[in-house]
Amino acid sequence: MSIPGRAAARRKPPHVLSYTSFRRLWTAMSVCSLGDWLNIVALTALAGNLTAGSGYQTQSLAIGGVFVAKMLPAILLGPLAGAVADRFDRRITMVIADITRFAVVLSIPLFGSHSYQWVVIATLLVECVNLFWVPAKDATVPNLVPKDRLEEANQLNLLVTYGTAPIAALLFALLSVTADMLHRAFSGFSGENIHLALIINALAYLVSALLIFTLRDIPKTHTPIVKPAVLRQIVDGWRFVGGSRIVRGLVIGMLGAFAAGGAVVGVAKAYVGALAGGDAAYGTLFGAVFVGMAIGMFFGPRVLRELSRRRLFGLSIVFAGVALAAISLIHNLVIVVLLTVVLGACAGIAWIIGYTMIGLEVEDRLRGRTFSFLQSLARVVLLLDVALASTLAGLFGSHDLPLGAGMVYRFDGSNLVLVIGAVLAIIVGVVALRLMDDRRGIPMSADLLAALRGERYVPAGTEPPRGLFIAFEGGEGSGKTTQSRLLAISLRDQGFDVVQTREPGSTKIGMRLRAILLDSVHQGLSARAETLLYAADRAEHVEKVIRPALYRGSVVITDRYVDSSLAYQGAGRALAAEDVARVNAWATGDLTPDLTVLIDVPPSIGLTRLGGAADRIESEPDDFHERVRREFRSLAAAEPERYLVVDGTLPQGEVARMVQDRVREILPDPVPRDAEANTGTMPAIRD
Repeated sequence: MSIPGRAAARRKPPHVLSYTSFRRLWTAMSVCSLGDWLNIVALTALAGNLTAGSGYQTQSLAIGGVFVAKMLPAILLGPLAGAVADRFDRRITMVIADITRFAVVLSIPLFGSHSYQWVVIATLLVECVNLFWVPAKDATVPNLVPKDRLEEANQLNLLVTYGTAPIAALLFALLSVTADMLHRAFSGFSGENIHLALIINALAYLVSALLIFTLRDIPKTHTPIVKPAVLRQIVDGWRFVGGSRIVRGLVIGMLGAFAAGGAVVGVAKAYVGALAGGDAAYGTLFGAVFVGMAIGMFFGPRVLRELSRRRLFGLSIVFAGVALAAISLIHNLVIVVLLTVVLGACAGIAWIIGYTMIGLEVEDRLRGRTFSFLQSLARVVLLLDVALASTLAGLFGSHDLPLGAGMVYRFDGSNLVLVIGAVLAIIVGVVALRLMDDRRGIPMSADLLAALRGERYVPAGTEPPRGLFIAFEGGEGSGKTTQSRLLAISLRDQGFDVVQTREPGSTKIGMRLRAILLDSVHQGLSARAETLLYAADRAEHVEKVIRPALYRGSVVITDRYVDSSLAYQGAGRALAAEDVARVNAWATGDLTPDLTVLIDVPPSIGLTRLGGAADRIESEPDDFHERVRREFRSLAAAEPERYLVVDGTLPQGEVARMVQDRVREILPDPVPRDAEANTGTMPAIRD
């Protein structure tokens, strides 16, 4: 056995932003994303202002027209534009696209700020140009970072894509307040906040063009990237997700949340106007959605860590519907903004859980298609939703409902759309719960209240819920220690609380027993004494390490367990299997692994992998190790539902993939709890 020592200092890999070219492109993307969000807020506000005097119906339809103009090109022309853009120099394509967007956006405050028609035309032109910029950017990123850092780069790209939204909303609100203050302080001041926002938006595109122009690391020759049409992605994607009840519930829930959110986006400007709020209020409301989403994504799963993630997903959509219903009926702008933060938080919880669960539930080879399907369908749903919401709000108009005693309640198309969105969200949340509930029979209210107290609800008379218990078994040099470590790393990377342990020697007493059991100076130790010492170590191991971790909901991975005693002491030492089993059942309280992974390697190969001086067990003769191997295989054949037998002579990566695929089928909770403080570790040892 190798002596655990201090690990050699490992050089920390450089941050992905340390690559100069990628950092420059990422900065350009950040500036562009800020400009894009500012563009959305400013143009919808401008459309609402231009048609404010034409009646509620006209204003609602005008705002909806801007949203349709922004989304329609990507759905109809995306693949065609991407294929065309991929034929040209990507750097030049992005620079020309940025300069074109700069000119078109700048033309609105300079020449077309009083023409709604030009606002729509300019919106269409900007989005058509975007169709060339986005695929060129997506294809450029892999050329600027190493392959093993591409995932990190994509995460940063996603961060700026959505993280700049609240910044843009805050900036628009500040510009609105500043313009209003200057107008009141100086009667001659005639600047408009929307004009200022559009000028900043245009300058953002110009800055992006300058940054990208300085990039020299983008290859001019490249492999074409073919992206299928949106509708084709939807048709193909449903074939992959329609067969899974859980994934079906996730998709329905996430799309329902999108539809409800689209209803809010479609009528937000008109609704704020009906509440006597101006452009600053609209920007604040827009930003409140994304601030809430960020809060929900970060705090939701942590605050409710004891609640089943499947239940939390459905409940968050239901509560989003309830918040939306309150927003639709309350005519107080301050309360509406606060409720919008709550709405965004619920949507953020649903979105982060849904994306994580899809990543875990869908096998690796289908995961990309599933995400593509979801994103494509979300675009179509959002487009139809915004168009229908604005149209419905405009057609319904505004009505005053008498409440008696001279009181009148104003109910307009925005209220109607928000009520419909709320009902839709509640229905979708309930459907998702019915499809995905993994704690049937347990009262929802009691489960939720216990989670709010930081506890896991346990019905009276039942054993507390437990995590997942996985044991690795195999002969000497089989590679089980390496594979148990690789599995632990994989699960931790997915966010699971993993306790990695071993036998013998994972407790203070166990370390002393390990020295006795494996030290070659104790060659005269009797077979029965050896069996009892292993059982004593195992009893302490279960009591102090395994059971507490399982009650916390952790994934426990142990290198050797009871089956090793059955193989080594039962078959190897020729003791009665019944006696060995009885002693260990008493020592462990009949605790059995959920999965036992047997790494099967012939002793003639495994023993040659060992290095250094052999311990007391390794130095046994070949026929001893042959008996051990045969017993392991017999145990696996007797309980095939609990065992995974893997050929340990296969390449290490292939063995790890087979193990991880099997474990994925039995993971207890698709989204693990954040309990890193309880994660166990073990010193490095060899098999």
